[in-house]
Amino acid sequence: MTTAQVNFSHGIEAFFGTHDENIQILESSLGVRTHVLPDSLEITGQPESVRRVQDIIADYESLVREGHRLSNGDVKGFLTVAAEDGQVNFRNLVLTSRQRLVGRKAIAPRSLNQMRYFEAMERCDLVFGIGPAGTGKTYLAVAQAVNALLSKQVQRIILARPAVEAGERLGFLPGTLQQKVDPYLRPLYDALYDMLDAERVEKLVERNVIEIAPLAFMRGRSLNESFIILDEAQNATAEQMKMFLTRLGFGSKAVVTGDATQIDLPSGRRSGLLDAIDVLHGVPGLSFVYFTDKDVVRHDLVQRIVRAYDRYNQKTLFPTPVQADYTPEPEEPSGSDAFANETSPHGFRQD
Repeated sequence: MTTAQVNFSHGIEAFFGTHDENIQILESSLGVRTHVLPDSLEITGQPESVRRVQDIIADYESLVREGHRLSNGDVKGFLTVAAEDGQVNFRNLVLTSRQRLVGRKAIAPRSLNQMRYFEAMERCDLVFGIGPAGTGKTYLAVAQAVNALLSKQVQRIILARPAVEAGERLGFLPGTLQQKVDPYLRPLYDALYDMLDAERVEKLVERNVIEIAPLAFMRGRSLNESFIILDEAQNATAEQMKMFLTRLGFGSKAVVTGDATQIDLPSGRRSGLLDAIDVLHGVPGLSFVYFTDKDVVRHDLVQRIVRAYDRYNQKTLFPTPVQADYTPEPEEPSGSDAFANETSPHGFRQD
């Protein structure tokens, strides 16, 4: 155990929250004890936890000095995320949660997990966004990619998807190869058209600054200074996932999005997304962000639908055991009756 003191500076009072509720979040999440002194805050706990509280307060003070105004609700939300995840930087979390203009669209995270997602994409070169439909996984990743391109952090955007049909056979598709695969990639085009003028998107696609292609087209390439997104990753095989992740070149970032409950691979094929979760857990330099039905930002009905399916799947996978009626053991027979009632080891009568 160690004890440290943090001196108060102007504006730190708002950090405590109503009835010190924000300090209580830090105490319960990080396992520290605090004591308010006339001009400082005394923190006692494990050295790593004490340093974490010191860093969070220092980040808050620097933001206040720079003129950022945070409501009590904002501070509470940011602290909840930063205290739960030791990798999250409080300062980056606040800055990335601010509304930003991406092309012609103003975008801001609408939930704590979306805040985590933005912060992770700023901090890490590889991020996995995993969760149900409607949580903004793909849309926010495309927004981050467009922002990186317009601010010249990367030279191009590459958007990939497995060309897997969702439970139905489309049969022969006419046209060129690009026209054949376009139906699978349409959601990525939709996100781009929402942020940039259609004419600008078409020009960037023509110049290969924005490339939208099936996952199979990634093999053998080394992608430098690029922002790469793999969408619908649950429909990539384990081999395809490894192939995609090893395309990452110098100065590049990658985001992998998917919903583990909507796998359309043939029976017997393991999803590359599930494989990556198992294999890459704990690898430094990458981040996994998990979304829930609470993060759904589509029609309210979508959130209720997701919850209903989750409940149904839980009942299917883990059914409530049926309680059998208790039947007392019969008394041991004697004499000739014992031979007549003798049973085999498998419970069959031996007549």
